[in-house]
Amino acid sequence: MIREAVIQDEIAINKLGNLVNCNYHKLFKLKEILAENYAKIYVYCKENKIIGFIHINILYETVDIINLVVDKNFRNQNVATNLLNYLIKNIPLTADCITLEVNENNTAALNLYKKFGFEIINYRKNYYENADAYLMGRRIRNE
Repeated sequence: MIREAVIQDEIAINKLGNLVNCNYHKLFKLKEILAENYAKIYVYCKENKIIGFIHINILYETVDIINLVVDKNFRNQNVATNLLNYLIKNIPLTADCITLEVNENNTAALNLYKKFGFEIINYRKNYYENADAYLMGRRIRNE
């Protein structure tokens, strides 16, 4: 089941967020995110446990994926695929593209995004502490 995050999800989201950044809880404060009109977090629950989430910012015509995280024990079980499908089906009508940054060495993530039609549109040198990133994007609707 996928649903919007609520403040009671904070501990579970921070725990998963730490998989991508040990300072996740300092960088992304759930209470502040939930208060913003332009930010959303959707959580993927299995047996009442949050096993993944996608954090987005909606900026006019662009939806920017900030984080897509799946519990290590549930990877390769379509959790990320389902979260992306959910996002695409529920994207605001004002949006016409989705963008994200991904570590150039994260082959699994690159393959997932390419499967969804994302293309590399730019390169960001030293974006991560020890790696460069690709800026990827895809159109939502054909012009």
